[in-house]
Amino acid sequence: MPCSVIETYDLLIIGGGINGVGIARDAAGRGARVLLVEKDDLASHTSSASTKLIHGGLRYLEHFEFRLVRESLIERERLLRIAPHIIWPLRFVLPHDAGLRPKWMLRLGLFLYDNLGGRKLLPGTRTVDLHAPPHGQILEDRLVKGFEYSDCWVQDARLVVLSAMDARERGADIRTHTECTGLKRSSDGWTATLRSETGEENVKARIVVNAAGPWVDGVLDTAIPGKSHRNLRLVKGSHLIFPKLYDGRHAYIFQNRDNRIVFAIPYEHKFTLVGTTDMLFEDDPNSVEISDSEASYLCDAVNEYLRRDVSPQDAVWSYAGVRPLYDDHSKSNSTVTRDYVFELDEGGGAPILSIFGGKLTTYRKLAEHALEKLGGLGGEAWTADTPLPGGDIDPARFDSFFAECMASYPWFGPEGVLRLARAYGTRIDRVLGNARGLEDLGAHFGGDLYEAELEYLLREEFAQSAEDVLWRRSKLGLHLDKAAQRKVTEWFASR
Repeated sequence: MPCSVIETYDLLIIGGGINGVGIARDAAGRGARVLLVEKDDLASHTSSASTKLIHGGLRYLEHFEFRLVRESLIERERLLRIAPHIIWPLRFVLPHDAGLRPKWMLRLGLFLYDNLGGRKLLPGTRTVDLHAPPHGQILEDRLVKGFEYSDCWVQDARLVVLSAMDARERGADIRTHTECTGLKRSSDGWTATLRSETGEENVKARIVVNAAGPWVDGVLDTAIPGKSHRNLRLVKGSHLIFPKLYDGRHAYIFQNRDNRIVFAIPYEHKFTLVGTTDMLFEDDPNSVEISDSEASYLCDAVNEYLRRDVSPQDAVWSYAGVRPLYDDHSKSNSTVTRDYVFELDEGGGAPILSIFGGKLTTYRKLAEHALEKLGGLGGEAWTADTPLPGGDIDPARFDSFFAECMASYPWFGPEGVLRLARAYGTRIDRVLGNARGLEDLGAHFGGDLYEAELEYLLREEFAQSAEDVLWRRSKLGLHLDKAAQRKVTEWFASR
């Protein structure tokens, strides 16, 4: 029996990564009727496998991508203002290494980096003596001078989830674990077949936005059969997590002989994140893992700079994802554009807008440009100054906000309060509620994780499994032992 049509939308967005949720949020805030479907969890692929940076892309200057860098630098400060709980400044130290990029090139690049985007919130570049503390005890002796500059850190999967939450609060219908399995075009729009755990249904939409990331060509194959759709170059980026390799809040950016760069970044207080790679990927994007050669590459890269050598066996965790880049036919995976590209097909009067590429930093601007491209949805751009959920905090006053949280919840302990303040911002009270002690938070799962937080994540943040909580909405999987993780799995199974 054919499925009946039960809902009609202005916009059907396929894909719950950063691009999809950004467009859903913007369109819903303009009054459009929006449905977003994601076949897995929000941010379960590329958007949670990044290097966790909101940055201009210093190395993109070498490829003359000045527009992308300028836009990214402007967006860096905008995002810091609207989400200062999950985004915060980070200083990067770039050692000069003889035989690689000369000092004048590094100085020029950093001068442009400081000035292209109208920097206001972040401190500028300075020269550093690498033989002075703390760098002298961390880096190899041959490294004498370097440069220190600013970028920002982000909890990437939380950026996606908070954008989806805001979209829902503005009227969008957000459905995870819902796959679009069919698209049929007519003169007045699209009929989409959706499949979820509860069965199959049809919906109608005037416009389809194809933000499916690594699967964007596959969606086009479904929507416009009989035509070849091969627009993507999938490039894998992998990361290793080590027990803390050095003390200090600063990150390092290391140049390699192959002209690529590798970051070493403080991570989750007790660890160091090392990444990333650029490898052509031609396998199933549903299953992406670091390879032995990538792990060795990352270790060799940091061992060129750090006094303390590491091996892949020292890593406590790894993660990998594929970047769905627009294939501009560059010879090197490192030089393929990181800019976003739109393809609008209006055949038969029903538009489908496909999105290739993009990055976390420019997702908000990408959403604005996507809606401009579509036209006809009405409403003005509004997201540049509107905080994400929990983000109504002065970026320069986060320490004061944290002190206020500690005054309200001293019994939760400074480490726990800091984690919750960083994750939930001014919505921390929705997690801890009226609790006056740990006994009011329900079952204890280990560390500072209690049932009250799981209830909040289930109710407000689309979480449906232990993995959703432990490895995306938080990184508690790094801090909780196997027994504690098993308790979280059992809790979700009981719901």
